Amino acid sequence: MRPTVNDIAREAGVSLATVDRVLNARPGVRAKTVSAVNEAIDRLGYVRNVAAANLARQRIYRFLFLLPAVQSQFISALSDAITEAARGPLAEACEIVIARVPQRDPHAMISVLDAEGGLQVDGCAIMAHETPEVRDLIARLKSDGAAVVSLITDQPQAARDHFVGIDNQAAGRTAAVLLGRFLGPRPGKVAVVVSSMLARDMVDRRLGFDEVMAERFPHLQILPSLEGHDDRALTRQITLSCLDQGDVVAVYVAGAGTRGVTEALHEVGLAGRTVVVAHELTEHTRAGLQDRTIDAVIAQDIGHLARSALRVLRAKADRRPIDEGQEQIRITVLLRENLPPETSDSGPSLPI
Repeated sequence: MRPTVNDIAREAGVSLATVDRVLNARPGVRAKTVSAVNEAIDRLGYVRNVAAANLARQRIYRFLFLLPAVQSQFISALSDAITEAARGPLAEACEIVIARVPQRDPHAMISVLDAEGGLQVDGCAIMAHETPEVRDLIARLKSDGAAVVSLITDQPQAARDHFVGIDNQAAGRTAAVLLGRFLGPRPGKVAVVVSSMLARDMVDRRLGFDEVMAERFPHLQILPSLEGHDDRALTRQITLSCLDQGDVVAVYVAGAGTRGVTEALHEVGLAGRTVVVAHELTEHTRAGLQDRTIDAVIAQDIGHLARSALRVLRAKADRRPIDEGQEQIRITVLLRENLPPETSDSGPSLPI
């Protein structure tokens, strides 16, 4: 016969109400009592039926997705993917809110949370720059009992529960191998365009890229990072200024800004003559692959990202383990020769 909460209460010598508080991680229970209840659970081999418990309590999960409010249709496509996941079985008994927050104003996240009912959420997925303000926000969410995942770009110094995204150092290393092999023995300068070096994904991609370039392609000069801040016009201008220096043979677009880069290359007559490796399959990068302005695109499945974030938030809110294999977001390398159809299930194809 399976043990029940009554058995746990007797074994631990506490009330049913105390067992309920421990099982649901509610405050007001002494650490010694929590240990006694958990030890009783282990001795009895109690396995909680989370779904049944939630149904009995008519629990509704409240999950908040905080995304940057930038003019990037990759982010718009991600928002659409989250909305789509919210219509599926993963979102049963869930209220899902998507909020767009100014990228360079971490304090705005606090305002959004206040507008959404303060910090009373079961879980929060955050895509943001790695700043002290964001770390403090994550700490506040955790202290309030919310599950927190970092999305796309990690927050490794914060108390987040899980990171949902590709291995960005591996992505940077992949970009370096592709770019170096495309160039062959040709010497010259390599420009690196990033969104912002405050973003952990940009830092990790740059680290991986530099590591491989130094080891395997030392004949190439890697230039300092150009920060476009997800601004197409700014990215175009800084790319033009870099190209004016001469001898730029390749560009690695580590973040948003591919359109600004290719516009600059077309403007000076270097499109198709300069090697370009970019990120994310969008309408623009697809067109760039097709007309050979872009040589390779490193992509990730945004549908998988959205579903994984929702699964992880749900599991962490219920204190259940996650399936690491299922939640691994894989890196895909796309060339002109292996482009999926525009109706592919890999996610919306939209301009960045």
